[in-house]
Parts: sequence; structure tokens; C-alpha cells
Amino acid sequence: MRGVFASFTTIWILTVAGYLIGRYGLLGPHGTTVTARLVFFIAAPALLFTTLARAGLDRIFTPALATFVVSTVLVATGYLLLAGREVRADPGRATVGALGASYVNAANLGLPVAAYVLGDVSLVAPVLLFQVLLAAPLALAVLDRASGRSGSAGRLVALPLRNPIMLGCAAGLAVAVSGWQPPVEVFRPFELVGSAAVPLALLALGMSLPGSRPLARGADLRERWLAVGLKVLGQPLVAYAVGRWGFGLTGPALLAAVVTAALPTAQNIFVYATRYDRGTGLARDTIVLSTVAAAVSLTVITLWLG
Repeated sequence: MRGVFASFTTIWILTVAGYLIGRYGLLGPHGTTVTARLVFFIAAPALLFTTLARAGLDRIFTPALATFVVSTVLVATGYLLLAGREVRADPGRATVGALGASYVNAANLGLPVAAYVLGDVSLVAPVLLFQVLLAAPLALAVLDRASGRSGSAGRLVALPLRNPIMLGCAAGLAVAVSGWQPPVEVFRPFELVGSAAVPLALLALGMSLPGSRPLARGADLRERWLAVGLKVLGQPLVAYAVGRWGFGLTGPALLAAVVTAALPTAQNIFVYATRYDRGTGLARDTIVLSTVAAAVSLTVITLWLG
């Protein structure tokens, strides 16, 4: 139990430090954006490359990943069924809400949780692969069609190839499959840069929180709380049921499946919503509320299953 509290204490202290940095503008008006881009384009790909290059494929394509995928599909479907006819009538808005309920923050918070709580960054890499290769392109295709844009097929196909996290994962997998282990001198620069990914991700997460008003009333109030409830409570419960009784998972494997499913909504959802001008307020508020609520739910889940 002490180890669990120590792990989450580290995570939340760094997140609070990021909040204070953002609240008082210590890094200027663009500090949050620059820090997040540094993690996304450089530090996280380096970390995932070195992690996956040294991991066996049997640690990546696991029943825990299958559990996460099933829970994502079931929760996204559940949101569409529960959100109501009015929401379903707007495919773009429905897609943003479904993503808010099921698309997890596997980078900014998933990497730190995997490192500090699960003890293995490679456990979150398959989640990143699934979301970048399948979930995001499918959602963007719906948003593209709902917004009336054309000529987007090539852009969607090329989306994973323009994602640096995906490229880092792909390079690491290629090394793992080849069986070749590069010299220490080759790995060292990637390890050095990658070591900054987790703390910088937590600082960026905290820096993004000041100024938000997620509890304000609005037209999307019901959708907002539905998405948050499914994300924080629904998806981890579904993952537990599927993993425990569907795939027979126990111990660390079950913990990894449930913890990754319990991660809050990814900040990418706000980017997608803004780009297509669909449900931007819903995306923003769901991200903030689920991130705050996950501070409690992740701790409870880890104490329960750890």
C-alpha cells in the first residue's frame, strides 16, 4: 500500500507543480503548448522506442490489450445508446462524446502511470498503437464526413505515419522483431531524451488545467457527465469484467488492463473537436473532469487490485 501511495504522490505532485507553472505563467503564454509538443514529438517517441526495442512481442500483444479494446468498443457504443436521439442525429457531436467516454490519455498520464504504478512503460504502448492506428483514424473519418470535407482518404491513411509516437513505437517494434540489439552507445541518447518524457508529460498535464470551468452549466451538461461517468467508472468496470471472466486475467495482467481503461480522456479529443468545430465545450470539460476524477479512481483501483 505504501508503494501505491508513493507512486501516485509522485504523479500528483508533479501535476500540481505543472498547474502552478501554468497558473502563474512561469513559462510564458505558450509554455503549455511548447512543453506538450516537446513530449509528443521528441521525448515520448524516444522513450517508447527504447522500451519496445527491448520488449518481447509477447509482452505487447496480450489478453490485457484485447481486454482494453473490447472495453473501448463497448463503452463507446454504450455512450451512443445512452446519449439520446438528439445527439445521435449529429454524427460529429456523437463522435466527440463517444471519444470522451472511451479514448484514454495514454501519453501524458498513461506513460507516468505505467512507469510509476505498473512498473513497465511497455504496458501502455499497445494502447497507444490501438488508438493511433485504429480508433483515431476511424473517428476522424466520421468527423471528416460530418463536416462535409472531401479528399480526406489519403490524409487519414497517412495519419499514423505523421504521428511521432506511432513512429517511435514502430521503430521499437521493428528492432524487437529483428532480434538485433543496437550497441549501448546507440541507445544512450534515446534513453537520455526519453527519461524526460514522464515528468514533462505530468507538468504539461498540470499546466493545461488553469482557467477551465468544467462545472459550469450548459447545453451539454447531461452529455458531459455521461461521458465522464463512463470514462472514470464504466470503462474500468467493463475492463474488469471482460478481463476477469472473459480472458481469465488475474494479478498484474488484470491490474494493467483495468488501470489503462481507467485513464482519463485524452487531450487529443479537444484537438479533434476544435479542428472540426464539433462539441468543443463537451470535449474540454470531459477532459478536465475525468482527469480530476481519475486521481481518485486510479488510486482506488490500484489499492483494490494491486
